[in-house]
Amino acid sequence: MARPPNLPGILAQTRERIAQRLLMLYALTGLSFMLLPGTFLGVWNLISISSRHRNAAISAAWIQAHGHAQVLGWIGTFILGIGFYSLPRLSVSPSRSGRLAVVTWALWTSGVALRWSSGVYQWSWQILLPLSALVELSAVVIFLVSSSNVHRAQKSSTPMPFWIRAVLSGTICLGLALVINLGAAFYVASNGSGPSFPPALETRLLALLCFGFIVPTIWGFSARWLPIFLGLKPFHEKLLGYALAIDLLGVAAAQAGWFAVAAWLIAASSLLSVFAFRLFVGPAKPAKTAGVHPSFPLFIRLAYGWFLVATGLAIAAIYLDHANGWIGGSRHALTVGFISTMVFSVGQRVLPAFGGMKVLYSPRLMLLCLLVLNVGCTLRVSCEILAYEGYWPPAWHVLPWSAILELCAVTIFATNLVLTFRQPAAHQMRPLTAV
Repeated sequence: MARPPNLPGILAQTRERIAQRLLMLYALTGLSFMLLPGTFLGVWNLISISSRHRNAAISAAWIQAHGHAQVLGWIGTFILGIGFYSLPRLSVSPSRSGRLAVVTWALWTSGVALRWSSGVYQWSWQILLPLSALVELSAVVIFLVSSSNVHRAQKSSTPMPFWIRAVLSGTICLGLALVINLGAAFYVASNGSGPSFPPALETRLLALLCFGFIVPTIWGFSARWLPIFLGLKPFHEKLLGYALAIDLLGVAAAQAGWFAVAAWLIAASSLLSVFAFRLFVGPAKPAKTAGVHPSFPLFIRLAYGWFLVATGLAIAAIYLDHANGWIGGSRHALTVGFISTMVFSVGQRVLPAFGGMKVLYSPRLMLLCLLVLNVGCTLRVSCEILAYEGYWPPAWHVLPWSAILELCAVTIFATNLVLTFRQPAAHQMRPLTAV
C-alpha cells in the first residue's frame, strides 16, 4: 500500500523555500542600492564638496537622491525583505504571499530607482518624481495589506510581543512618510524649479523616516534578537515602551516644526533605550558568536554608542550650527554609525541563516568591514563639523578619505554576503580535513 504524502511537511518546505528566495531577492536588491545609487553617489558628492570647500557646491537634488537611495533603497528594502520572509511561513497560501512579495519588490525597486534618476539626471522630473512617490506608496500598501491579512488569520489570546509592536509602529510611520512624500512630490512638480524638496520639508521627512520608521524597527529587532545573540539579561519592556512613546512624540514635534523639542525628546528616548536593553551591564550568559567574528557583541554596543552621539550632536546643532556641520555630523552618526553598524553586525548574523541555513563566508571580512566603516564614520563626523563650521579648514582634505573608507566598507560587506549566498547550505558543505 502506498504511503500517503506528508502534506504538512511538503507545505512547510514550500513555505521555507519561497521565504528564502524572497529574502535573497530583497537582500541583493538592497545591496545594489547601497553600493551604486547610495554610497557611490555619496562619495562623489562629498569629494565635490571638499574640493570646493563649501556645502552648497552640490545640487540639493543630488544629495536628496543619495539619501533616498540609502534610507529607502537599502535599509527599506532590507526591512521589507525580512518582513516578507515571515509571511509565507505564517500564511495559509505561501504561493499567494510569494506573488504579492514579488509585485511589492517590483514596485518598490522601480519607485526608488525612478526617484534616484529624477534627482540625478533630472530628465522629465516633473513626471518621474510624483510617479516614483506613487509607486513606492503602492508597494508599502501591498505589504501592509499582506501583513494585516496574515495577522488576522493568526489571532490568538496572547498579547502582542513588544518587538512586533515596535516594528508595526515603524511600518505605520513609513506609510505616513510616503503619503507626505507623495504630496510633496506633486507640490514640487507643480511649483518647484527642480526635483528637490524644501529644507524644512526634507527635515520633517527625515525625522519621520529615521526616527519614526528605522529606529523603532531596529529596536523591535533588537528586542527580538539581542538578548539571545549577546546573552543579555531580559530587557526592561516597560522602559523600552516609554522610549518608543517618547521617540514618537519627538517625531510628532518635528512634524509640527518644533525641532528643538524634537531633538531633546529623541535624545531622551535614545538614552532610555540603552538602559532598557542593558547593553552595558554584565551579560547573563556568553554571547552566541558561532559563525561570525567574536567582536560581534562589541560592534552592537558601539552602534548604540553612535546612537547616543547622533542625538547629542542634534542637540548641539540647535545652539551651534551655522553651516550644517553639526546637523550633518548628527545625521551621519545616525545613518552610518548607528544604522549601518547595526545592519553590518546583525545582518551578517541572521541573513545567512535566513537565506538557506548558510554559514557566513568570512568572519574576518566581517571584522574588516566593521572596522573600516567605523573609522570612516569617525573621520566623517568629526571633520564635517570642523570643516563645514570653519573650526579647522584642513579637515576639508580629510573628508574625501572618510567617504572612500566607507565605500570600501560597504563593498566588503556586500562581497561577503554575496559570497555567502553563493555557498551551499551548511549541512551540504564538506567538512575541512586536517592536512
